[in-house]
Amino acid sequence: MQLNPRPVRGSWDDGRTLDIHIHSSEFVGYNEYGHAQFESTRTELGELLYRLKYKGDQSAIAPIAQAAFDFVCGWNPGIDVIVPTPPSKSRAVQPLFQIADEVGRLLSLPVDKTSVRKTKATPEFKNVDDAKRLEVLGGAHSIEGDALLRTVRRGEVRDAAQLSRCRGRGA
Repeated sequence: MQLNPRPVRGSWDDGRTLDIHIHSSEFVGYNEYGHAQFESTRTELGELLYRLKYKGDQSAIAPIAQAAFDFVCGWNPGIDVIVPTPPSKSRAVQPLFQIADEVGRLLSLPVDKTSVRKTKATPEFKNVDDAKRLEVLGGAHSIEGDALLRTVRRGEVRDAAQLSRCRGRGA
C-alpha cells in the first residue's frame, strides 16, 4: 500500500499519520434528505477506512493494521503500549479499537483502551482545520489514574517476539 506519512504536532514527543484520507472531493448536490453529497477520490488507506467506518467492511481491518505495523516497524518509535484516542462518534463497534487491537496483536503489544477518557463531547473532525481541532480538543481528554504506568509495569512491554515479528514483517 502506498502511504505518505506526515508528522503530527501536539503535546507528545513524536507522532505520525500514515496518509491523508481524500485526494479530492467535489460537491455534487443534496440527497432527498437534504444532506450534502460529494464525489470523493480517496487514497488507498482512505478507501479502506471509509469501507470499515461507513460500510462495516471488516475485511478492511487487516490491510490497515498491516500498513500501520509495517510503518511502526520501519519507524521504530520504541513503544510499549498502544493507547487509541477515544473516538468522537459513538458506535456499537469502534473501528479505531478494532484496528488498534489488530496492530497490538501484530506487534505483540498491549492495547490500553481505558486510560485515556473523554471529558467532553467533541464533533467529528472530517472538515476541521488543525487550529480549530486543537482548540476543540483542549481539555477534552483526561488520563485515568496511573493505568498507563500499571500497564507497562505488568511487564507487557516489547520483547524478542515483537522484534522478530518486525524483522519478519507480520503475522
